[in-house]
Amino acid sequence: MGAHSQKEPPVWRQPDGKPVSCLEKIKVLNQNIQEIETLCTDALEDGVLMGCDAAQIKQALHELIDGLTPPRARD
Repeated sequence: MGAHSQKEPPVWRQPDGKPVSCLEKIKVLNQNIQEIETLCTDALEDGVLMGCDAAQIKQALHELIDGLTPPRARD
């Protein structure tokens, strides 16, 4: 399966709203999102193949993301 969407990556922004300009940082962020999308797709496919409800799996993934806390800023 594994057909993933070819969406435009987001414009990554700093907390003040200014865009991130470092190309290496943007590359890493885009790769991270692509890897997360692949893992989520695999988890959804596995769950559906095992007889689980797709909506429940997606809800669990949303709850996982919503429960993430950002790291504390270093002083």
